[in-house]
Amino acid sequence: MKLMIMTDMEGVAGMLNFDDWCVPDGRSYDRGKRLLTLEVNAAIEGFFQGGATEILVVDGHGNGGIDPELLDERAQLMRGRGERVHAWGLDESFDGLAHVGQHAKAGTPYSQMTHTQGWNYIDLAVNGISVGEFGQLALCAKELGVPAILATGEQAFAEEAAALTPGIVTVAVKRGLLPDGLDHLIAEDYCKAKLSAVHLSPGRARKLIWKGALEAITKLKEAPDSFSYPDLKPPYVRTARFRGWRGKSAYAARDEHPDSLIEMWSLPFTKVD
Repeated sequence: MKLMIMTDMEGVAGMLNFDDWCVPDGRSYDRGKRLLTLEVNAAIEGFFQGGATEILVVDGHGNGGIDPELLDERAQLMRGRGERVHAWGLDESFDGLAHVGQHAKAGTPYSQMTHTQGWNYIDLAVNGISVGEFGQLALCAKELGVPAILATGEQAFAEEAAALTPGIVTVAVKRGLLPDGLDHLIAEDYCKAKLSAVHLSPGRARKLIWKGALEAITKLKEAPDSFSYPDLKPPYVRTARFRGWRGKSAYAARDEHPDSLIEMWSLPFTKVD
């Protein structure tokens, strides 16, 4: 069975804040990469134990989050875009999609380092369904007929994934402590507004991720129809609201594609009044 693991950093247990842990000049950036890579390795171990034959790990964190030297040697690592950004190399040859280290979408209460793509998003939606970074790739997978089988990260993200893709196996490794309701903030302030969380120990988190990955691939083999997606029908309308950012004013956008979710994500944003 061939699987893709999309990765991010902010949803990893022990990732305490953005500036220290998630950017190259942060004092704990190398430690953060190690924590993410070991969580990914836990998922890889569970998947291979359950019967996976090929795994592609996609380093989806903006500055890079995987330490190649620590990555399980049975997996391949992808960094950088292919011919098109979406769907990050995913195609019909894959049997399942997993996310490891993911954070909740912008505007989510009781989440940590909350954002979608960048800190300037207030909300992103498709045909009225609010989505985050997980939802963008998951809906590409829907179009390709690939089930989303595993989602690990913060508790708010696990709940987000379960709501959008019923049947997915989720693992929560930390939980945010603060509400949201912060649409009025500019992006720079929103970035700093929600850094509080309670974390599992990294060792405990990795054990749970291993167990979740084994459960997910077993479920994929035994009950593949138990994974599902929202019933979205074309045309696909993407709407977005953005905060003020770096001196730019807040604005909204709306775009539409007649028949493809994948092509819709690649459209430039068109401002609306």
